[in-house]
Amino acid sequence: MTGTTAAALVKATHPGPSLAVMSIGTALAAAAGAPAGRCALLAAALLSGQLSIGWCNDAVDRDRDTAAGRPDKPVALGVLSATAVLGAARVSLAVCVVLSLALGWQPGLVHLVAVAGGWAYDLGAKRWVVSFVPFAISFGALPAVATLTLRPPAWPPLWAMVAGALLGVVAHLANTLPDLAADIAAGVLGLPQRLGPLRTRGLAAALLGVAAVVLAFAPPGQPGTAGIALLAVTAVLLLAAFAVRWGEESRAPFALTVVAALAVVALLLARGAALA
Repeated sequence: MTGTTAAALVKATHPGPSLAVMSIGTALAAAAGAPAGRCALLAAALLSGQLSIGWCNDAVDRDRDTAAGRPDKPVALGVLSATAVLGAARVSLAVCVVLSLALGWQPGLVHLVAVAGGWAYDLGAKRWVVSFVPFAISFGALPAVATLTLRPPAWPPLWAMVAGALLGVVAHLANTLPDLAADIAAGVLGLPQRLGPLRTRGLAAALLGVAAVVLAFAPPGQPGTAGIALLAVTAVLLLAAFAVRWGEESRAPFALTVVAALAVVALLLARGAALA
């Protein structure tokens, strides 16, 4: 394998989201009290699952990405073949099954359900109005994967799974925004494409706000200074994104929503000790 091919394979994994999911899931397990060895195994399982989803996405979307002229897609550019990338996805999925079940049957099965949600989205759910459901299931399951990794395994409180599901839907809405026009032209008519850019941004902001409130006030005990500060930051960012009159072509609302999402993720991690 040449260096160019290896770099293209890495790029086709959607490395940003893949590393984010791995990091958040591992950090939640660590915050809940999982030992280092279990966290390392969990990180490997999470990463292999995300790699399989990313490679599957680029292989399946080759024709659509080519038509849209996507310069960030190695398969669409012809640097990699769809067959090779789909093969890598299958190998990574097989590794994910082994690593997930090595954590135990409970966290293993829950994680595989989450990974199946990602594959379901890639293989067709993105075209339907229920396109948000795989994200809600997969992200909602992430706190459970983290706490079931503990010994003995334990299910997380409902508020953690609700917050995870809300963040998953927000991730779906935000991720589709830059490509709405190309998606619609290709016949991809998921929930964001049907809502349009303005309503998609508004829904993402509303759900993000609800997730922040859930994380601040649903866990037992007071949210603390850090929790209140993160909640305030989220509120200010969302107000700036949607109360200010930005130009029609401005990407500021999207950028502010992404930063607000990072603040909510930080709030989730800050409340991680309450998972156990």
